[in-house]
Amino acid sequence: MEADLVKEVGLTNTDQTDTVSGPTPSDKGNSEEKSDSFDANVTNDVSLAIGIPPVSHSRKKLIVLDLNGILADIVYAPPNDHAPDVYIAGRAMFKRPYCDDFLKFCCERFEVGIWSSRHRKNVEKFIDYLMGDMKRKLLFCWDSSDCTATRFDTPGHKNKPLVFKDLRKLWRKHDPDLPWEKGYYNESNTLLIDDSPYKALLNPPHTAVFPHSFKFDMNDNILGEGGDLKVYLERLASADNVRNFVERNPFGQIAITKRNQDWGFYSQVIDSCLRSELQNNADLPT
Repeated sequence: MEADLVKEVGLTNTDQTDTVSGPTPSDKGNSEEKSDSFDANVTNDVSLAIGIPPVSHSRKKLIVLDLNGILADIVYAPPNDHAPDVYIAGRAMFKRPYCDDFLKFCCERFEVGIWSSRHRKNVEKFIDYLMGDMKRKLLFCWDSSDCTATRFDTPGHKNKPLVFKDLRKLWRKHDPDLPWEKGYYNESNTLLIDDSPYKALLNPPHTAVFPHSFKFDMNDNILGEGGDLKVYLERLASADNVRNFVERNPFGQIAITKRNQDWGFYSQVIDSCLRSELQNNADLPT
């Protein structure tokens, strides 16, 4: 069923030609500040104001990193016996061990973007702390306003809106400020790295991996030299095709499919998104 739903919206055949231009330097103005309160009906795409770096035209793959759960653990009330690295906007942040070296590695071997489902002004502060000057190497830094909103809550988290990270927005250059031409990135050269498998449900299979969430464990070494995720990405960097590699080399949490115990719920959410998208397309002027 999942494959049929994905196929219905045309996610499995993204056009690509060798003549499509890759990432290029681009000047981006300051994005307008928005409220920290999340409006599930607002899906405008507002990129963070970051400097786009000069990058090579080599065919580096694009990795899209989640923030909370992958690079850090961000909580409201940390345990008494754990001291966070920093408090930002009233939240405690625990940086994942080896995060600095991991980010340097990623920026050397891949093109890198950040996509968090948190609110823009907080994402900007967290990334400033985590990356410092390395932030200039990001091709983009997206937030909750770039996610696909639904009218559903996340299972097990009442009042937490369920959102998706639809990679088509990158492949189709949904934001005109993205520093590449439409079609340059697609399902063969893009990988989403997120600790929430449901956020990838609108994407083709095998375009994401789902490491287990970081929970302020200072013995965690997944990002370090010889760590599971770093070793995996070292292999991916030299692979010909992201989807083929991920399919042959499963990693982390299992992707959500029709075998998942909550598939009935997720299929309802997907159907709702598809109907909404079809209606929106029908309303467009011809």
